[in-house]
Amino acid sequence: MQSLNAYALAAESKFGRFHGLILFWCVLILIIDGYDLAVVGAALPAIMQDMNVDPTSAGIMAGSALFGTMLGAIFLGTLADRIGRPKMIAICVALFSIFTAAAGFTNDPITFSISRFIAGLGIGGVLPVCTAQMGEYSPLKLRTRLVTIVFAGYSVGGILVALTAKQLIESHGWQWVFYVAGLPVLLIPFILKSMPDSIGFMLKKGRQDELREIARQIEPGLNISNDTAMTGNPAMVGKQETPVRNLFKDGRGFSTVMIWAAFMTGLFMVYALNSWLTKLMAMAGFSLGSALNYVIVFNVGSIAGAIFGGWLSDRLNIKHVLVSFYIVGAIALTLLGYTRSTTLLFAVVFVVGASTLGTQLLAYAYAGDFYPSTIRSTGVGFASGVGRIGAIVAPVLIGWLVSLSLPLEQNFMAISLAGLIGAVAVTMINQSCADSTQARKAPALSN
Repeated sequence: MQSLNAYALAAESKFGRFHGLILFWCVLILIIDGYDLAVVGAALPAIMQDMNVDPTSAGIMAGSALFGTMLGAIFLGTLADRIGRPKMIAICVALFSIFTAAAGFTNDPITFSISRFIAGLGIGGVLPVCTAQMGEYSPLKLRTRLVTIVFAGYSVGGILVALTAKQLIESHGWQWVFYVAGLPVLLIPFILKSMPDSIGFMLKKGRQDELREIARQIEPGLNISNDTAMTGNPAMVGKQETPVRNLFKDGRGFSTVMIWAAFMTGLFMVYALNSWLTKLMAMAGFSLGSALNYVIVFNVGSIAGAIFGGWLSDRLNIKHVLVSFYIVGAIALTLLGYTRSTTLLFAVVFVVGASTLGTQLLAYAYAGDFYPSTIRSTGVGFASGVGRIGAIVAPVLIGWLVSLSLPLEQNFMAISLAGLIGAVAVTMINQSCADSTQARKAPALSN
């Protein structure tokens, strides 16, 4: 009887309609996800005035979703490997759509924060699941590029907020930027109908007919009979029951910790900039113009950095590309402290966006590339969740440094130090344990 390795078939395939459908859904979901996370920043001044809250309370309100994203990335990402990815994506979309919309109906900081926390669970949970889904079904030669395109959708969501929130708030009130976030719940039936389950999940459940149908969609020209046995990678079969434990097996333990460290430093840089860049530049006497322009430049830079990094990674070693991006981020941040020209400042901010947020988006692709399919959602989820420690620490630590009245250059150098630590962490990862390295050794068809 002929057998077909579904993982190897996906890795060796060419991009087609099947891949395009998964790419479409993952990009769209990440655009919505990015909007839901960024929307509070755009509406916060109006919310503060309407609810009469002080900056400290406003900071807690804005940060409540961040704690949710940390828990969602860890627990929902792991749960996706147990109940199936389409179901978990649907749950996450329901959480962040319904509860972001619900925040628009609140009248006090406590209920607003609770709504945002629950929405954050979905916002954080969907990131590792979409990474794992796109990474699993992507042709190996395009894997990094496609995953980074997916995560570019996250920045598109931030740009969407910047372009629409001001007009919507002025014409209808801050509540409406939250109300419209409830519309994506209508997509859930279509997601459940058209999004395939993971290969490992279907193998575990013995869903051979579905696997054969997906194989025909992946490679339409391949003759797959109803008697063809769909198989997986023998080394990973039966290892789905303990996905968290398996992050540390087969030589992956130290590398897993280094991936966590890289995520912490990457998210530290991103959230340090989100919280303090405008304030630091104002202290130096600079103006970036409107906050809208800064948000657009930073996010366009991150999209360009992620896509360019993905393109490079599919041609070169993704590990080396990621190390280079961390180093460029450290250099760009240092230069930001010494930039005195307003025109040049926009160019530097673009590079900073490409080499900080863009680097973090590439790091998600790298984590998806590193872990095998059966624990991919768990691996990316834990990296994203543990990495949120850096996101939580960053605003507080940089705020303390600002209170010391240090020279501007030293504040940016403190942030840039995280980039150097991230580069060291990625350097120490054992690339021979990566799933992409193993996939290149596995043939698709066997008798």
